[in-house]
Amino acid sequence: MTILADVRSRTREWHRPSALAAATLGVVALLCVAALLVDQRTLAGAPIWAKPFKFAVSGALYFATWSWLVSLLPRFRRTAGWLTNFLVLIFAAEYVLLVFQAARGRASHFNNATPQDALIYSVMGKMIMGLWVATLVLTVLVMFTKVQDRASFWAVRAGAVLSLVGISLGILMTNPTAQQLAQWKTGGTPDMVGAHTVGLADGGSGLPILGWSTVAGDLRIPHFVGMHALQVLPLLALALAALAPRFTRLRDDAVRARLVLIGAAGYAGLTALVTWQALRAQSIVHPDVATLGAFALLVAAAGLGSWAAVRVR
Repeated sequence: MTILADVRSRTREWHRPSALAAATLGVVALLCVAALLVDQRTLAGAPIWAKPFKFAVSGALYFATWSWLVSLLPRFRRTAGWLTNFLVLIFAAEYVLLVFQAARGRASHFNNATPQDALIYSVMGKMIMGLWVATLVLTVLVMFTKVQDRASFWAVRAGAVLSLVGISLGILMTNPTAQQLAQWKTGGTPDMVGAHTVGLADGGSGLPILGWSTVAGDLRIPHFVGMHALQVLPLLALALAALAPRFTRLRDDAVRARLVLIGAAGYAGLTALVTWQALRAQSIVHPDVATLGAFALLVAAAGLGSWAAVRVR
């Protein structure tokens, strides 16, 4: 059975609470778009409702994927179901706090300006740790997924592992900046502890919608790229299966599996590259020679590997 047939046959078996959460977040994302049009307030140079919009879209993708992955488990499905229910509750609570802060015109992350802000950020931090632990256990359970197509077999495993790495990279944003440390040393108390921008203060010019800095490094990029391997790699397997009727070599599931593994290695390399770039305080839109050279080598390696995967019989 191909992954296309597998998806169609299992849709009715998807984990319902997470599927409902994905659909709800899709609706919430549309409401955030309306809020962006109506409420013109900004925070640190970004529209006040941009972060709730991005979290809603990302959460919708996250829960739709886990809803499908849970249905692939031949064992531990009940355990995975309870863990996914826990994820839904944790994310919902965190999202309510995020929206609450946005409505007040306050930063939800890194904010220690007032006791209330500090409490909200502390609670959100503990929620994120709970989400990470649950995702870790689910990632281990994904190793037991039963998929006959070898390409999708490797896609779901590699995607889950790389997604967990991407979530883990979010910890880099919690480290205090040099300016915040200097303020502590002089006896002051910084209003913000942690930042997503490297080299400059948060805020300033950013990409439309995404908000990623165009003038400095931005740690949100590796966090985003790594986290969404959970969707990208299964979609790669799905695309290869869809192209199989038109290309003879892709009808061999071993060839598709090789291509997925090369794609996973390339995606891991891309995640490492954008992390390295951000930590060097370099904007994603202004790469230097070293970054461009590393990216060229990564593309060349993936291209040669893909060529070899198709040619070798």
